[in-house]
Amino acid sequence: MSAVELTNMVMIQDAVTGKVLVQDRVKSFHGYSFPGGHAEKGESFAAGAVREIKEETGLDIRNLKSCGVLHWINRDNGGRYLVFLYKTSDYGGELLDRSDEGANIWMDIDALFASKSDNLLHEILHMFLHDEYSEAFGTWSGGDWEINEYI
Repeated sequence: MSAVELTNMVMIQDAVTGKVLVQDRVKSFHGYSFPGGHAEKGESFAAGAVREIKEETGLDIRNLKSCGVLHWINRDNGGRYLVFLYKTSDYGGELLDRSDEGANIWMDIDALFASKSDNLLHEILHMFLHDEYSEAFGTWSGGDWEINEYI
């Protein structure tokens, strides 16, 4: 049986400034990305997102809205990698400057689009901003990830 990884990613947007919280990631998927991580055994995807955001940013998030799922299949072994996408503007707590994942930065969405991206954030950002799609489907092998279809 092929491996399945279940992960989450959350776009936190400040309701006043419109800025979004990004991480300048240094561990994996280098560059700007939204915070998130793996769902643990016995944990719902939303609960995993809340826990991961607390660990990586120090923020307590609430009232998550589902933005769909990213679904990749490994071209070499058939493994699957799923990322459940959420967004919220309902948060509290004190933001950590950085975590093991990288620096936490508030950024304008236009500046985020204008930034260099090697981790597909530009391609998936519209899933957070619009309700057109519920799934992005793609493939990967090694460090080569691509989105083949929006559904």
